[in-house]
Amino acid sequence: MAVPCISYFLLSVFFIVIMLHAQMLFTAVSAEQDTKLHVVYMGSTDPAQENGESYAAAAALHLEMLHSVHGSCNPFREAAEESLKNSYWKSFGGFAAMLSSAHVEQLLNMDGVVSVFESKKLQPLTTRSWDFIGFPASAQRNNLDYQSDIIIGVIDTGIWPESESFSDAGFGSIPSKWRGGCQTTPDFPACNKKLVGAKFFRSVPDNQKPVGDFLSPRDVQGHGTHTSSTAAGNHIYNASLYGIAQGDARGGIPGARIAMYKVCWIDGCTDADMLAAFDDAIHDNVDVISISIGTNITLNYFEDSIAIGAFHAMKRGILVSNSAGNSGPDRATISNYSPWSLTVAASTIDRKMTSELILGNGMFIEGIAVNTYTMEQLWYPLVYGGDVANVNGGFTSKDSSNCKLNSLDHTKVKGKIVLCNFDVDRPDYSVFIAGGVGVIIMLDNSNDIAYVFLNPTTVISTKQGQVVLSYINSISSPMAKIQKTTTTKARAPIVASFSSRGYNPITFDILKPDITAPGVDIFASWPKNSSLSEYLEDTRFGDFNILSGTSMSCPHATGAIGFVKSYHQNWSPAAIKSALMTTAFVMDPTLDETGDAEFGYGAGQINPMKAINPGLVYNTSVGDYVKFLCREGYNDTNLRLVTRDSSSCDLIEPSIYGARELNYPSIMVVVVPGQHIQAIVPRTVTNVGVAKSTYKATISAPSGISVTVDPNILSFSSLNQQLSYNVTIEGGSIPTNKLLSGSLSWSYENYIVRSPISIYCIDKGLV
Repeated sequence: MAVPCISYFLLSVFFIVIMLHAQMLFTAVSAEQDTKLHVVYMGSTDPAQENGESYAAAAALHLEMLHSVHGSCNPFREAAEESLKNSYWKSFGGFAAMLSSAHVEQLLNMDGVVSVFESKKLQPLTTRSWDFIGFPASAQRNNLDYQSDIIIGVIDTGIWPESESFSDAGFGSIPSKWRGGCQTTPDFPACNKKLVGAKFFRSVPDNQKPVGDFLSPRDVQGHGTHTSSTAAGNHIYNASLYGIAQGDARGGIPGARIAMYKVCWIDGCTDADMLAAFDDAIHDNVDVISISIGTNITLNYFEDSIAIGAFHAMKRGILVSNSAGNSGPDRATISNYSPWSLTVAASTIDRKMTSELILGNGMFIEGIAVNTYTMEQLWYPLVYGGDVANVNGGFTSKDSSNCKLNSLDHTKVKGKIVLCNFDVDRPDYSVFIAGGVGVIIMLDNSNDIAYVFLNPTTVISTKQGQVVLSYINSISSPMAKIQKTTTTKARAPIVASFSSRGYNPITFDILKPDITAPGVDIFASWPKNSSLSEYLEDTRFGDFNILSGTSMSCPHATGAIGFVKSYHQNWSPAAIKSALMTTAFVMDPTLDETGDAEFGYGAGQINPMKAINPGLVYNTSVGDYVKFLCREGYNDTNLRLVTRDSSSCDLIEPSIYGARELNYPSIMVVVVPGQHIQAIVPRTVTNVGVAKSTYKATISAPSGISVTVDPNILSFSSLNQQLSYNVTIEGGSIPTNKLLSGSLSWSYENYIVRSPISIYCIDKGLV
């Protein structure tokens, strides 16, 4: 009888185990249903340990922690491993995992855990530039009736009318002030209530079009479509570039209308065409003109078609926004420096396009690029360009190290990733035609810009490149892989390396650039017929693209101008320009290694929300600019080429202040070597804030320099009242090429009206 009793006992034990196991499974299932994605933050990590071995160790630690809260036996072990979503190990330690509230409590009690918090859903941001400068989409939805009356004139490469950025869904009638037209052709059938006008200008003999372009306003290069949508494109939801930077895309003033004036073709832009476009745009009654075009040649105002066109626009109440140029970081490379236009430099935003390089030894190297590709194989052979020269073609190892066109041996490159220096030819194209599958470019002077390349590519520094080269030389079969781009946070704003710098090469005592705006890695619309890298061999096409340049920062300022104009239709171009400059976000000069300060960013980073209510403005009339030109040495004959009226310098009295008398929102004083600093700068402000208000002056003077203001209190009794003051700047001589920075701010309640003060020593005999 004992045996049956033992059997019943074992059966009971077995039954109890089954019940307990079932209860545990039920608990596990319940816990699984209660789980949410959480972040377990574990503090900083050592940047020196950023390699594959560290990643493996971190991931193992994170799994061990999850095993301890889930259980180390199956099925709990499998549940723990499935719950891990991401491991953080580069800049900080931690991981993301699906966790229940019970798991959270246990993890919070573990050594090394700083915090555990639910991973909240944030709004996706594609055109991060607008949010970064404090200009949210909600602000753009204010004042819509007036915004719809604003017409943005864009002088560029044309436009892709079918883009969703230019759809007229929801738009009312075209403003009655519009006097322009739509130049239709078989390949450009119509405009609409958003894209109210489109024209093309081609002054070559017989109006012939260059091969590959359209003899119409249609954009084949992408530049005009990109700039137009940045300035005033519609709000588009769930936009991305092959999954990169997914979210919403929007222009600066989405409710505005757009008029395109195509002057740039595949073979370039001419002064004749640009002046014709200015002429039409002014006549058509646009409110703002945006022109992201320039030259590296220093031109007098009367030899500069953009300066001339901008002067005419100013006379008709139209502010012209133009790009500073892409010839930085050298000084005096600024393009478009006329005082009656707004010259816009380019700066970064707090988003970086990272394309990681993984070496076969487990090392990770962070590169920069807009890489839309996901490489199919786990690893690819890796070679150095200098080792695979096309000797039979007459090329040397030095040629192939720079991956010059046709310098690579196809048989040694096919199917491989190639490490290249950068000289003249784009390495991605050279590697592509040689049969390579990817490129690693070593480049030091553009490490803040992510380019779109023809094939999987990442850009690293020369120092990082030496690490890769050492790896190649240390093993018989080096391997690598280039990851698709992800977006990461970056310190910003910083003036872009390519952005042209001041000083003003024509009028030393007028600070240029005026302001900076986002111009690095800007996401905006793109023509359907233009490949992303603009190579014919590139089969990738899309509605959006990511570009960098002052061409991208200029339309940001354009959108801001239109936004301010929608609130203040009667303000002069100078008043709008002043509002943008005096309310700009103050940049940190220590972030720019060049030390260019105001020569890099002017008054600071554009801040549209502040600019609609600046308090005071520095107004300037057409007559003031005429006086300026006369005092710059122009005579009646050439002056009238610009003014197109009966202006006469004979009637203008000489001034002891020179160009500094122009009522500019910034203050610039230039001295020569050995000369003591002694300057008086007169200014006049107009009250556009509170009728009865008293502003007090605050000076931030450079070390060793005396700056005083007389009077230092301005008391207004009414709106539009004007009051004047003088700034006196004194000090000893400063070294050649030395730039000193300070500021003057007028404050009343919440108003701060800031003007940068720049003092520079230049040997004028060498200019």
